[in-house]
Amino acid sequence: MRLFVVIFFSCLIINSFAQGIDNLWLMGYENISGLPLGGTDFNFSGGSINISYHPRLMNFLRTNGVISNSSGNLLFSSNGVFIANANNDTMLNGSELNPSYYSTHNAEDGLNLSQANIVIPFPSDTSKYYLFHVTSDDYGVTYSALNLYYTIVDMSLDSGKGAVTLKNSILLNDSLVPGMLTACKHANGRDWWLISHQYNSNMFYKFLISTYGITGPFTQNIGSIRFSEVTQSQFSKDGRRYVNYEPGWNDLDLFDFDRCSGNFSNLVHIDFQDSAYIGGVAFSPSSNILYVSSTSYVYQFDLTAANVPASQTTVAVWDGFYSPQFPFATTFYLSQLAPDGKIYINCGNSTLDMHVINYPDSLGMACGVCQHCIHLPAFKGFTIPNYPNYFLGSETGTICDSLTSILERKKSVLKLEMFPNPITSENVTFTYSTLPKTGIILLFNLDGKEVAKYYLPQWSSMQHVKLPKVASGVYLARLEMNGEYFDVKFIVD
Repeated sequence: MRLFVVIFFSCLIINSFAQGIDNLWLMGYENISGLPLGGTDFNFSGGSINISYHPRLMNFLRTNGVISNSSGNLLFSSNGVFIANANNDTMLNGSELNPSYYSTHNAEDGLNLSQANIVIPFPSDTSKYYLFHVTSDDYGVTYSALNLYYTIVDMSLDSGKGAVTLKNSILLNDSLVPGMLTACKHANGRDWWLISHQYNSNMFYKFLISTYGITGPFTQNIGSIRFSEVTQSQFSKDGRRYVNYEPGWNDLDLFDFDRCSGNFSNLVHIDFQDSAYIGGVAFSPSSNILYVSSTSYVYQFDLTAANVPASQTTVAVWDGFYSPQFPFATTFYLSQLAPDGKIYINCGNSTLDMHVINYPDSLGMACGVCQHCIHLPAFKGFTIPNYPNYFLGSETGTICDSLTSILERKKSVLKLEMFPNPITSENVTFTYSTLPKTGIILLFNLDGKEVAKYYLPQWSSMQHVKLPKVASGVYLARLEMNGEYFDVKFIVD
């Protein structure tokens, strides 16, 4: 096993990323052949889903890495074969990722591996990003990944379109599961834990990404043996739990996660008696409910129950629907919690529909699984974005919260901005601290009279709203959550 540790010396800068960097989901195929092929975009910048057709040259099979800026505007994307900038062109030095026989022979389609790349912002530089990625280096034999790579993108280059400054640098040389890359914020709220898994073993590889660069790997043997690319792993929104799922083999492992040490503990293993060959996992916004999509079933687990495996409830059974016709079955596959607080589930085939769980924090059938209710403008394959929780803050008051002073802990955690300000039209955008609970924005005139009210979903961080017709003058916007508030004055011209 060969390991390279990368060190970058820089002053300590805490990223103030917010509000929008995971609001754009890119999916679908290239548009050269025209409809029913082409790109499908999910945009959550308005607080709810907006689905549109978008011509582009990139195919997304399963590997899907996308990042936007704080306003929700696309910066770059990758399907594991190349990196594209926001103009739908190959980024400067962004071709030929993951050098291997498998990657070369999938250059037109993208990699068909789930969670084979993930984008992590530099903790020390708001213009730079890591793309961590793997491929099937041992294609035709074990299909394992033999290298964990990282690539660096600098968005300050090429007139703001970005350029790759370091590519295919080997971080770890070992047999790895060809996918299953996940990440979680460190307890200090700035650094990151990157998680990979050794092939055909129960050993996790963990790397710490900080202002000093990348250190590790740190290893831990726990849980089931993993080897398949047909897996999905997720951290809960609060970062306190981690799950991985390999349907048809060793099924599901659920762990507690220590964001300070990076250690897993309290393993709960769950076997399923169905005949699943594909599936996925997602936590609810509160982190208290787990969903498992398992080919023909969607299961729900109450993580607050004394016996989590015994809380298993079947909340959906595939209804036999094909989209648009046989053999394009809308079975259940990969899952992802979206910025609108809903969980979206793709299908095990290229289809024109997806599934949605509308109320994932509700137990039983009240969670509202709606099969093939998300209609797409073009065929979409097996892909879904691999987003970590970019907005997870520090665990304040703990020894690992080394970045927050005692004085800062006394302040409200809420922040609110709005633009434009002064306001010249009815369209306004609010950006604010990511809300671990549901929140509200109230608008008052100078007489203290409430003129508007907007409800904010849990884990949201951006809302586009329309103001009511009000007279010109000075007003106050108040963000409220959990007994705390933050005020901003604004002007209506």
